[in-house]
Amino acid sequence: MRLFLLIIGTFTASEINLLAAEVGMPQLDPTYWASQAFWLILIFTSLYLALSNLFIPKIKDNIDNRENKIKDDLDEAQKLKNLAEEKLKEYELSIENAKKEVQKIIFENKNKLNLEIQSKKKKFDKDIEIEIESAEKEIENLKKDSLKNISTISEEMASKVIEQISGEPMNQSSVKAAILETTKKNLGKYL
Repeated sequence: MRLFLLIIGTFTASEINLLAAEVGMPQLDPTYWASQAFWLILIFTSLYLALSNLFIPKIKDNIDNRENKIKDDLDEAQKLKNLAEEKLKEYELSIENAKKEVQKIIFENKNKLNLEIQSKKKKFDKDIEIEIESAEKEIENLKKDSLKNISTISEEMASKVIEQISGEPMNQSSVKAAILETTKKNLGKYL
């Protein structure tokens, strides 16, 4: 279409006397138009052939290579992404399993510790019971000994008091019997 318009434009311009051709612009002189058209067609054809046969295929090959490289990189990136997702799932699964294992170990250790605490508590309770029984026996023995000591001290004091009051020593067996009877009556409520 352009060629057609160029040819029509050429014929139209050749019939019109151009003022600029006379002044010194040879490209507007119709006598030179044929040679100009020849060289124009020759140059543009050679440029077209050079571009279409040399440069454009190289550019197209570079673009195709770039597209293939990009596709390969995208495919590799997708593979790596899938691999990373699988590794992440494995990692999360191993973390979850580790957490379960830790919970299990904690539970087992807690039960073990509770059993140990219970056994030690029972042992301490038994030791405390033994100590309490020992202390109660010791207190009971102290009470009995203190009754004997109180009786002995009371006998001595009563004998001395009566002796000082009456001036004569009193029969030890009668003092002992009186103290024993009084002790049984009065101290029985404390024991």
